Amino acid sequence: MPGTNLTRDEAAARATLVTVDHYDVALDLTTSDTTFRTTTTVTFDSARPGEATFIDLIAPSVEAITLNGEPLDPAAHVADGRITLPTTAERNTLTVDATAAYMNTGEGLHRFVDPVDQEVYLYSQFEVADARRMFAVFEQPDLKATFSFTVTAPDHWQVVSNSPTPEPVPVREGVARWEFAPTPTMSCYITALVAGPYAVVRDEVQTRKGVVPLGIFCRKSLLDHLDADNVFDCTKRGFAFFEEEFDSEYPFEKYDQLFTPEYNMGAMENAGAVTINEIYIFRAKVTEALVERRALTLLHELAHMWFGNLVTMKWWNDLWLNESFAEWSSSTCQAEATQWTDAWTTFGISEKAWAYRQDQLSSTHPIVAPIRDLQDVEVNFDGITYAKGASVLKQLVAYVGRDAFRDGLRAYFRKHAWGNTTLGDLLSELEQTSGRDLGTWSKLWLETAGVNTLRPVVETDDQGLVSSAVIEQTHAEDYPTLRPHRLAVGLYDVQDVDGADRLVRTDRFELDADGESTDLPQLIGRPAPDLVLVNDDDLAYAKIRLDQRSLATALDHPRGFVDSLPRALVLGAAWDMTRDAEMRSRDYVDLVLASLPGEDNSTMLRTVLVQLRTTLEMYVAPDARAEVTADATTRLRALVESAAPGSDAQFQLLTAYAALQPGGDHATWLRGLLEGTEKLDGLEVDTELRWTLLIALARVGAATVAEVDAEHERDATATGRERAAQAKASMPTAEAKADAWRAGVEEDGLPNSVLQAVATGFGTALDRTLLEPYVEKYHAMLDTVQDKGSHALVEIIVTGFYPMPLADQRLLDATQQWLDSHPDAPAALRRLVVENRDPVARALRAQARDADA
Repeated sequence: MPGTNLTRDEAAARATLVTVDHYDVALDLTTSDTTFRTTTTVTFDSARPGEATFIDLIAPSVEAITLNGEPLDPAAHVADGRITLPTTAERNTLTVDATAAYMNTGEGLHRFVDPVDQEVYLYSQFEVADARRMFAVFEQPDLKATFSFTVTAPDHWQVVSNSPTPEPVPVREGVARWEFAPTPTMSCYITALVAGPYAVVRDEVQTRKGVVPLGIFCRKSLLDHLDADNVFDCTKRGFAFFEEEFDSEYPFEKYDQLFTPEYNMGAMENAGAVTINEIYIFRAKVTEALVERRALTLLHELAHMWFGNLVTMKWWNDLWLNESFAEWSSSTCQAEATQWTDAWTTFGISEKAWAYRQDQLSSTHPIVAPIRDLQDVEVNFDGITYAKGASVLKQLVAYVGRDAFRDGLRAYFRKHAWGNTTLGDLLSELEQTSGRDLGTWSKLWLETAGVNTLRPVVETDDQGLVSSAVIEQTHAEDYPTLRPHRLAVGLYDVQDVDGADRLVRTDRFELDADGESTDLPQLIGRPAPDLVLVNDDDLAYAKIRLDQRSLATALDHPRGFVDSLPRALVLGAAWDMTRDAEMRSRDYVDLVLASLPGEDNSTMLRTVLVQLRTTLEMYVAPDARAEVTADATTRLRALVESAAPGSDAQFQLLTAYAALQPGGDHATWLRGLLEGTEKLDGLEVDTELRWTLLIALARVGAATVAEVDAEHERDATATGRERAAQAKASMPTAEAKADAWRAGVEEDGLPNSVLQAVATGFGTALDRTLLEPYVEKYHAMLDTVQDKGSHALVEIIVTGFYPMPLADQRLLDATQQWLDSHPDAPAALRRLVVENRDPVARALRAQARDADA
């Protein structure tokens, strides 16, 4: 097996041999535009002197290796990202002098040139195993050490790492050196380096350990758009909440948050130096949902300072615990310590929807996943690891009680600070504080895959009184596990509230639902409620269904709920029924469109509008798709025009309408908005909205390449470059699709963010026949895509250039044929292909149900 794909067994064996003390890393960032000098001196002990081991480094060249004063020949000792150390002493000093490469894939040390001012910006991204692209390292989370970085760089740069930034020392004209103090003991994947002429805003926060300096960094060209006060306010609220909740002071000396370009994910929890996707710097109007999401992201990374950084998983099979805990705790903080008091609605309709979707793919896995090697973990940053795990933690909190859960966490941090742990260490503390045996709970919830469905079955007598009421639990065919669920049941009746029919909760009770059937004696003998909502307040992780009477009530009163959470649960149930081919797709379209007027929960708007688009493009029967889509877009436009001027709803509805409209008069109206001949009260057509409208016009052939180039010249930024690439790839011509395919798949050199934009545009096809030639090309390409050499690029290409909009039997058969004929393809690649195939199979079932009148 190639050395770049470290196995769990290799890591475990190395951990029994090696104990790492300290890394001294010297980096010279002035040597070249493509490479940099890296010199690592690491001191470590060997439990068995004389035994061989290896250290990790991915670099174009290694100039010198010295182990305990003796030189090692790089030609004989460097291969596949590893440096073999043929023999070790009890106490060892290793120095590796190498030339490393800057990346443009969002991995390792990423280099970006700002098109606005041509300034260079660098940032590191090391999770899962890319610290080895910057320095020589024993690349696994349980070999913790202290780190000292010495960085030579242009003297006008900001240089940031995990320790506070020291005063630079002049080296020569225009060049300085920063010598950082050693870090606390930590895993290598949370070390960091961010360097460049970043603008910075500073503040401080009072904590249990005293005053902690805060910094917010961004590119100079974005400083005018940085709302630092909002970011600082959210951060300070998080500090106060987490220190109290965990009864543990903040572990590090400072806390910097650095907004970085061309980022592959939301953020990364580097100790004291969090890197964040700069999409969270808002250069134009954005949805309130995105503002809320930024707050959640900021709190998520701050929670990691304790769970993940202070206490770290031993191996990547417990990655879920890091991420799920950060998801749960950030949502809890958001709901209890910020303005986002309905954060659990957001969690339910967004995060849980992601979890349910992921858990119904054939690639689903237990929350505690069997991580055999690094390739396994690279594709495990998914809805199971994050959202399902957090949902199950939420259920665990309900199961053991919030106080017992909090006390268990506090004991866990006290006992394991600066160490590595496994799941058993946490469960042990929770058992102590709650008095519950969590062994069975863990096996059923954490060690099995799949999602259960809970369905109320309510019968009434001839007087309309409930004579029988149970919750039936079922499981997916391939995952035969029934689980215990701590949940609430809400009873709702239609009542007149201020002259409008509303669904008012008349009763609520909690219970443990277990096995195939759970009785609901609380309903017996009372008049049948208009609506029974299983899993009210969203405590449990399960798909829910409505009984026949309740479903009829929900369809008749789409705006009946006063509160957002029950509305989200009912819409989520209807969405699940549509995806499971239990509800006609066009009926779901009608329900969504009837639910939208007056909706003011931004995340719910965003989620259901995305689901509406998916339904129209993939789930509606092909013969009816044009008619249903035309009707839906007409109704959406009416909603746009009637929305409150300047509201979030107006903005979101317009964006959704623009992406769905089929051209003709719709395109003419959008053109008028773009050029100013049409107006919507309260709507400002800013830079980003101009791109939204232009891309929508390009998609239906109502915009030219020259127009896109002119808009790009007007917005000559990194974002403008990405939007222009997407617009051109969206155009409904064979030439546009061929150009996108050639640039994104056949050629090399596009940075990750531009590649993603091209892929997004390629997959936008009003005329689906344009994608038919790529069914064969796509599956042929899979045989060589691994040659791209970067997991980030491979993932973008394999997912982004799959001709998903076709969603037909030919595409499904071709994908299945490739899987059948390539049983030995890399596991990570096969998983990506499987996760393309499964939605097509689901779409075909939904289309068949929709065609069945």
